[in-house]
Amino acid sequence: MDLGDVLLPYQKTWLGDKSPVKVGEKSRRIGLTWAQALDDVLKASTSGRDGMDVLYISFNQDMTREYIDTCAAWAKKFQVVAGKVNEDVFRDGDEREIKAFRIDFASGHKILALSNRPSNLRGKQGRVVIDEAAFVEDLPELLKAALALLMWGGQVIVISTHNGADNPFNALAVDVRAGRLPYSLQRITLDDALQDGLYRRICAVTHKPWSPEGEAAWREALINTYGDGADEELFCIPRQSAGAYLTTPLLEACMDAVCPVLTWTPPAKDFVDWPLPVAETYVKGWFGETLAPLLTPLPTDRAHFVGVDFGRSGDLSVFWPATEGGDLRLTPPFVLELRDCPHRTQQQILFALLDALPRFAGVSLDARGNGSALAEAARQQYGTGYVREVMISEAWYRETMPLLKAGLEDKTLVLPKDANILGDFRGLRVVKGVARLPESRTRDKTGGRHGDAVVACAMMLDARKELGAMEPWDYAGVPLKGLDLKGW
Repeated sequence: MDLGDVLLPYQKTWLGDKSPVKVGEKSRRIGLTWAQALDDVLKASTSGRDGMDVLYISFNQDMTREYIDTCAAWAKKFQVVAGKVNEDVFRDGDEREIKAFRIDFASGHKILALSNRPSNLRGKQGRVVIDEAAFVEDLPELLKAALALLMWGGQVIVISTHNGADNPFNALAVDVRAGRLPYSLQRITLDDALQDGLYRRICAVTHKPWSPEGEAAWREALINTYGDGADEELFCIPRQSAGAYLTTPLLEACMDAVCPVLTWTPPAKDFVDWPLPVAETYVKGWFGETLAPLLTPLPTDRAHFVGVDFGRSGDLSVFWPATEGGDLRLTPPFVLELRDCPHRTQQQILFALLDALPRFAGVSLDARGNGSALAEAARQQYGTGYVREVMISEAWYRETMPLLKAGLEDKTLVLPKDANILGDFRGLRVVKGVARLPESRTRDKTGGRHGDAVVACAMMLDARKELGAMEPWDYAGVPLKGLDLKGW
């Protein structure tokens, strides 16, 4: 196989750097880990002193599995004799059980994919690859353990997108750039990758025609997808803060394409002036055609919660219903976005939604500003036992966002697979120790956004936490036979 035809110039430059320690600042999804896996297979499959074991470390198991599968694919393409991928459990120096993925080669070397605990590297030798280093739990300690392998001819490779100016990975890159550390450093932005043919390669793989206009449109769409996180995610510019609260890989691991994102926009610019009966009839028909088929199959024996983030002309209103499954996973049948929706129509849609949900257990609504009218109407309709009017504050962010993050980390929170949803969740920033949304706004193809979906989802979690205990018990009637109840 001619690697010149397989690798793009920036990938070849990266692999051509044989420094004992090399650091790569990169844009997301440019195929650097894919290229690194190729080189790792070549290194592990080589006999003698030119070959060595490869120890791969990342911050979650999904990325680790993806890497080891890529290595197995490269081994097959190169026709390298290798064993199958094995899942091993061994004990580290502290006698804790460690799960790892392993590929053994005829050379006697292996590729071992590990969790990011520093003690996992004890007693091992070879090349260490730390992928998405900005997101591992303790990068300084992990590096300290990895650098010990250099004594016997090993190599340490550190690759990552950025995660804030205060992150240890950025500190590492700054120290290398300043000459305080004798390591090599490469920086590969999205534009660097595009200049070297990334989009041409994507078109070739997906069988689409390439054009300069198409590449420019693809670039713009990608930047819009990441919103105010584009500089950090795509152009290697760390945020001047503690960084993003939620990582893209964490969010993508919780996304499910089965959950649709639906958008309602007025059928006419003067919709707000339509006679109320006419407008209500139109909305009722839309609800019956669009939402009712998604609500009908919902389980009748499970609790349902709803979160609402209100917007009128500038931002979206987002309704986030969710079914609490038997395994406690919270799965939305859909997420509804309302753009430029009149107050009366928002109330009509919300009430129709709550009435249609089986075993409706509670809704929390953003009650700031104009949102107070919708929240108050819901309270009057359903009562305080089922409705929470939330005044979003720093204290609310402090209490609610850890619930959101925990739900994503243990995968009990399901998200729609949608670029705008991803951008909303990625918009959370840690400000003075509290995860919250910044004041800046992003735009999608229909207008402005301000993290509306992540607030609605957090509101749903708020309803589950604060109102879930109010859910009524189910009662079943027991027939009484043979008893004379006359006169009772």
